[in-house]
Amino acid sequence: MIINGLVLADFADKFEKCFIRDDRYMLLLSGILVTIQVALLAAVLGLLIGFLIALCNLSKNKVLNVIGKVYTDVIRGTPSVTQLMIIYFVVFANIDWPKWIIAAIAFSINSGAYVSEIIRAGILSIDKGQTEAGRSLGLSKWQTMKEIIVPQAVKNIFPAMCNEFITLIKETAIVGYVGLVDIQKAGDFIKSATYEAFMPLLATAIIYFTLIKILTLLLGLAEKRLRKSDKR
Repeated sequence: MIINGLVLADFADKFEKCFIRDDRYMLLLSGILVTIQVALLAAVLGLLIGFLIALCNLSKNKVLNVIGKVYTDVIRGTPSVTQLMIIYFVVFANIDWPKWIIAAIAFSINSGAYVSEIIRAGILSIDKGQTEAGRSLGLSKWQTMKEIIVPQAVKNIFPAMCNEFITLIKETAIVGYVGLVDIQKAGDFIKSATYEAFMPLLATAIIYFTLIKILTLLLGLAEKRLRKSDKR
């Protein structure tokens, strides 16, 4: 009992030292906001970029096709941290934008390459007869894509898109390289200030897990609603 009491007392002391003292928990709260901001903006921009690159990869125009393939190969073949630093310290070096927006743009460029392949695979999974049916009804190629192909492809690619968004949230843990204080960087600051490693790392792990678990549940509900119209 005495040993258990000492362990609990030590745990409480370290907890108070890491999170309560000097309001260090505020670092984690602000870090959560930064992570969510970066991930959400990156996901939206990445979806737009991915859709455009997917169309380039599917295009019969050789120039657009080459642009799409080069973009995809270069982005997928280089580390995301390198891309982040190039975008921040080179491309946007002389542009006075908020750090989190620049970081989100860097992650969207990275995510766009993976999203493009997901969308391309989803579009190709739709039977060619659907395209022929649309054209026979007098729809243009773009109208057929928008009204017939894309709505069906969305249901097929939704789970993969959810996984990409979850991966994106975890990848934002590297934004500390450009001076942003996200969840991971907040934990590092607490660790440096208190010389305690376990508590801050445990806290960051729990926060990431909680965010991703909540997101997984919400996306699961969205997928169920999306599949309601399916006949099984």
